[in-house]
Amino acid sequence: MAENNPLKAHNLRPAPGAKTAKTRVGRGEASKGKTAGRGTKGTKARYQVPQRFEGGQMPLHMRLPKLKGFKNPFRTEYQVVNLDKLTALYPQGGEVTVADLVAKGAVRKNQLVKVLGTGEITVALQVTVDAVSGSAKEKIAAAGGTVTELV
Repeated sequence: MAENNPLKAHNLRPAPGAKTAKTRVGRGEASKGKTAGRGTKGTKARYQVPQRFEGGQMPLHMRLPKLKGFKNPFRTEYQVVNLDKLTALYPQGGEVTVADLVAKGAVRKNQLVKVLGTGEITVALQVTVDAVSGSAKEKIAAAGGTVTELV
């Protein structure tokens, strides 16, 4: 059998009985004729009611409150790194870049990084990141380090 009909895309066919013809309704008096399986009289026999229709009751989408405001599509989101995290990652001090933070697993790559001022820092760091808060700048400078912002 495999020699005659190899398993290839152009030889594939649906299983027998898997494909059945569409039932044509409303043609004559026999099965699915006359009322076409809709029963007799009533709204659903005459036309289709939308699935969301609740019978005249105030619909759900009108009962729920509206959302106020809007979402800014141009908002910039930063990955946050605090000073206490930098102190733990760089106990000897040194140069801090986004690539270094990605390599140490502190942040994800291809995303903006912002250093915030939570915690204390005692070693001198040369920080080069996308953004730095004011308090973090002061603390890094007080510890003898420098800050360079990329954005």
